[in-house]
This record gives sequence, C-alpha cells and structure tokens, in this order.
Amino acid sequence: MKITLLVISKTDEKYLQEGIDVYVKRLSHYIPFELDVIPALKDLKGVSPEEIKEREAALILKRIEKSDCVVLLDEHGKQPTSVGFSEYLQKKMNQGIRQLTFVVGGAFGFAPSVYKAAQDKISLSPMTFNHQ
Repeated sequence: MKITLLVISKTDEKYLQEGIDVYVKRLSHYIPFELDVIPALKDLKGVSPEEIKEREAALILKRIEKSDCVVLLDEHGKQPTSVGFSEYLQKKMNQGIRQLTFVVGGAFGFAPSVYKAAQDKISLSPMTFNHQ
C-alpha cells in the first residue's frame, strides 16, 4: 500500500518544512509515502468561499484516481486514538488497498464533490489548525 498526503497550500516556514522533510523520510522507511502539495489559489479577491472550494475541488479531484481510497482530514470525521489510527491503517492494508490518500482541504474546507469522492473522514483533533 502507498500512502499519499494531498494538501492545499505549501508550508512557508523553513523550520516547519525541515520538520516535515524529517517525518517524510522516516515514514518512507516503513511504507511508500508521498506528500503532494497543491499550490494555493491566486487572485482570490472578491471570490466567494464556495467558489474557492469548487476551484480547489477541481484540483484535488484531478489528483485522485477512482481506485484510490480517499480519506478527508475533516473536523467532522471520526477521532481515533493513536492505537485506533494504527488499527485503521492495518485494516486498510489487510483489505488490499493499493493507494490510500489523505486529503487536507483549504481554509474553507471541502466542496460537496470532494466529500462525494471520499470513502472516509478522520479528525486529528477537535481543534482547527492552520496549514502551517
């Protein structure tokens, strides 16, 4: 199984990017892993949050294959414990999933089309964090 973390917007802070690079390298020793960054949209003055979500959705859906198991990192998703999350990953491996894609949306969340394409939603915390 390969895991991809698909995110909207890159990390701007150098020290955070260095930390991300360390964890990507660590993960890659255990499982094929890729961080796929979709650049933030530009020229959004006067564009509604719904339109932004739709534009981001088009970019997200381009990167997802029909055969992927897509999991949204979403505030309304299940909140597993660390053990629960590891059991979730093991279950996906046992099911023969070839591509597991976790998706982090933009500042306004996901468009309905992205929710429709997903098989699951997970929340990593009841708190909302910025993308940095």
